[in-house]
Amino acid sequence: MRCKDVDRETELALLRGVHAGDAAAFDAVYSAYNARLFSFLARLTGRREVAEELLEETWVRFVRHADRLEADTQIGAWLFTVARNLHVSYYRTCAAESAAIGSLSLWPAPGSETPFDVAARTEFEKRVDAALAGLPVTLREALLLVAVDGMQPAEAAGVCGISGDAMRQRIRRARTMLAGRLGYSFGELRRKTGA
Repeated sequence: MRCKDVDRETELALLRGVHAGDAAAFDAVYSAYNARLFSFLARLTGRREVAEELLEETWVRFVRHADRLEADTQIGAWLFTVARNLHVSYYRTCAAESAAIGSLSLWPAPGSETPFDVAARTEFEKRVDAALAGLPVTLREALLLVAVDGMQPAEAAGVCGISGDAMRQRIRRARTMLAGRLGYSFGELRRKTGA
């Protein structure tokens, strides 16, 4: 996946710069992907502080492994794959810890919203976010990668480590479930959100 503002030639040039240790190239990659990664992780986790931690670790991994990336690596796809894998690992750890103390909880307890969160959301966005949070994680991440982050289904399938057909099925199921949770038909939801 490439950022809409970063064409393939620019992306390859940035990767060469990162390989050479060019701080400006890293800054350009960070500027192109940081906000999108945060949005993906925040919606996936439902908790700002967890999303911030996972985002930070994603960038740490990029810095650690940048010199080992293949010259034709799609930077966006690589970053989203790392972020997704960190999310999966985080919740596996949470589940294991909860099971060890006798209470299995795969989702964090809802916290209070910050003033920023309250000001930034419209009523419809809150309803969509709540419905999205209620989807199974595999369906939620599929919808976030394709509908929100603009990946092609084949690219999102690569991020999730599944076939393109399986990803298209997840997207279809996610859209249908989301529409049902919001009380819309699939067509009405698509017109309202573009998803």
